[in-house]
Amino acid sequence: MLEEKIYLTTKDILEKEFKIDTRGYRPQEVDKFLDIIISDYSEYNKIIKRLDTELRTIMTENERLKKEVRELRSQIEMASNAKGVTNVDILKRLSELEKIVYGE
Repeated sequence: MLEEKIYLTTKDILEKEFKIDTRGYRPQEVDKFLDIIISDYSEYNKIIKRLDTELRTIMTENERLKKEVRELRSQIEMASNAKGVTNVDILKRLSELEKIVYGE
């Protein structure tokens, strides 16, 4: 998912060869710096894979919950249409139940 925008792999960084001029950089410093980059890059890849997995899990759960909400709304609509129940009826029943539970 997110890997499409990553151009280099740790192997690409590790195997990168630089041309050396008379005024060039010290190869040891470049290698040390590239080792740090490789380490960070590997960690970023682990983080990206973990987050991608979490995202897929959350998206799947979200779709399941949306489907469940749609089904429940449909059931509520069918039940209210079948019995002719209105919000006023529900509020009256709720009030009666509260009186029973909590007393008057």
